[in-house]
Formats: sequence, C-alpha cells, structure tokens
Amino acid sequence: MSNPTPLFSGLDRIDLKILHCLQEDGRISNLKLAESVALSPTAVLARVQRLTKDGYILGYEARLNPLQLNAAMTVFVEVVVDRSSPSRMEDFKAAVQLQAQIMECHMVAGAFDYLLKIRVADIAAYRDFAAGVLWQLPGVRETRSYTVMDEIKNSTHLKLG
Repeated sequence: MSNPTPLFSGLDRIDLKILHCLQEDGRISNLKLAESVALSPTAVLARVQRLTKDGYILGYEARLNPLQLNAAMTVFVEVVVDRSSPSRMEDFKAAVQLQAQIMECHMVAGAFDYLLKIRVADIAAYRDFAAGVLWQLPGVRETRSYTVMDEIKNSTHLKLG
C-alpha cells in the first residue's frame, strides 16, 4: 500500500477526513470514525492520538445554547488601550482572561487595539457589565459597542481542503 500524499502541514487525505468527521461530531465513536475513513479502529485511534499530540486537535467541548443559559445577547466591543506604559497591554490581556462574559478577545491592527465578543443576558446586563467591569479593565481608554441584532452564522468549523 502506498503512502498517501501529504496535502499540507504533513496531513494526508485520511487525516483531513478524520478531522472533518470530528468537526461534525466530536462524540463520534472510534468504531464509527474508523468506518467513515475506511481504516481499522486501532489505526484511527493512533491517528487521532497523533493529531492531538501534534496540536491539530485542541480538545473537545459541548456547544451550549446561550439562549437557554441567560446569555442571549452578543455585543462586540472595540477597545482602545492607553499605551503610556509598556505593561498596560499585558495587564489588559491578563484581566480579560478573568472575565467569563468575554468570550473572545482579539488584538487587531487598525483604529483600535482589541475586539471583544461579549455574551450577557440583555441590555441591562451589558450596561452593568460595561460600567462595573469593561470600563474598569486596566488601561481601557475608549470603547465602542455593537449589539448583535441577528446572528446569521456562528461556526467553529475550519475549511479543510
């Protein structure tokens, strides 16, 4: 049997098919996964373990419904940080890690420093969060908030070839 040709980053077509199947259903049994990629369960398990060890698979988690869990409102926030001290950015990043309502924080290039994705129950909860937490984060000089009116697409799936 010939070795499958690597497509990118050392992954072959079978690796990509395994990753695709796991993106679709992270709870798929090893037996079903093996059937899906036409390999033995032992071979598939070895590949999944290698993909995990090599950092292609970061972990597994349940996707929870925010509408059912008092986090129905999404707000994106642009943050400008005071750069008068070199430690300001580091202090800000460390403080963001402690806030469960901040789902994502991205340093960006452009007119502001960070883009935050925040989930709260409603506008009153956001007002309280902004005043009590967001504006108190180290170095925050300016914010602009954008309330999501309708979520059109929300996916964690990566394009795999």
